Amino acid sequence: MTRRERTVDVLIVGGGPAGLGAGAELAASGAGRVEILEREQTAGGIPRHCHHGGFGGRAFGRGGATGPAYARSCVAAAVRAGATVRTGVTVTGWAGPLTVDTTAPTGLERITARAVVLATGARERPRSARLVPGSRPPGVYTTGELQQAVHLHRQRIGSRAVVIGDEPVSRAAADTLRVAGLDVVAMVTDQPPSRLASLTRTGDRTPVLAHTTVTALTGRKRLTGVSVRHHDGRTATLRCDTVVFTGDWIPDHELARLGGITLDPGTRGPGYDAAHRTTGPGIFAVGNLLHGVESAGVALAEGRAVAAPVLRHLTTADWPTGRPSIAVDSPLRWIAPNLIGPGGDLPLRGRFTLRTDRRLSSPLLVVRQDGRELHRQRLLLPAVPGRPFHLRGDWLDLADPRGGTVRISVR
Repeated sequence: MTRRERTVDVLIVGGGPAGLGAGAELAASGAGRVEILEREQTAGGIPRHCHHGGFGGRAFGRGGATGPAYARSCVAAAVRAGATVRTGVTVTGWAGPLTVDTTAPTGLERITARAVVLATGARERPRSARLVPGSRPPGVYTTGELQQAVHLHRQRIGSRAVVIGDEPVSRAAADTLRVAGLDVVAMVTDQPPSRLASLTRTGDRTPVLAHTTVTALTGRKRLTGVSVRHHDGRTATLRCDTVVFTGDWIPDHELARLGGITLDPGTRGPGYDAAHRTTGPGIFAVGNLLHGVESAGVALAEGRAVAAPVLRHLTTADWPTGRPSIAVDSPLRWIAPNLIGPGGDLPLRGRFTLRTDRRLSSPLLVVRQDGRELHRQRLLLPAVPGRPFHLRGDWLDLADPRGGTVRISVR
């Protein structure tokens, strides 16, 4: 079948909040023909499946908007600004540095752009990727699968559920289960108890089993239980017919990898600098592709923020090379952005985002490059696994853009 070839000024791959925010800002700023491709039949990203409130903050009144309403508002803003939003379109690969091949019900296309923005988001790792042994019965979900089953397809789920995880998305999954009429018998995490887990709402008496590992799933025709091991060696089986694996996010980086873009070993998303430039000339990246997973509001803000550097690139076509990376030492897990760019660009809100593998009480973050100390910052609150914390970016002008790796350590 013949591919139809055409050109655009900016091509955005991914129609979630980050991609829609980028499209709206770029179109409104005069970037030319801005096109957003979304492989799902409806744009809006993960919020489409999140029927709880809290999206969009005060702009939507007290309590914010539901996820679907927020998603619709993001799509409307992009279209209103002049961006083209195309759904049901899958990017299958690269045909050149800034040229992609696509497939859609309308046929095959090859699209060349002056700049590409990757906004493909992140996904939760399913049970198979977490290497949980046992049988493979029905009743096993990720949060996204659960929300689609309950809110989009109105499926009957079960009666007793266990949630694997203890972070905001885990509690959202528990809420969805209760809406579907299930009894949430436990939340299981291999991490220490979190402060948020202790702040149970009225009527929420779900026990949180901390320092506990899932060892197997049981059942044949239907899930019958989740086997767990506590940190002291005790074992138990939690009787249930539904289990939801939450969190443990991984960026949807397949397209970036196919394009030869360097991935950061910590985030597992594209390496990028404060201007959202990847290692692929003319290719930018935004949203949870870079650091799964932050809120929809953060993703939208990153999408809007990428407009200025994309417009600069359309004017100058300059692209930095040989940028030093930013790396973290254990127990820190990753940092974003993770490349030092020229020009003094600061990250969103002037700060870097970090994650840790274990709880750190009032950690002292130390920034060094080639034996030089560039910055140190004491955090007043603990840093805990599964939640972001931040490092100021006012030391960036001290870093040598031609020097070695910048390392962040904890003391």
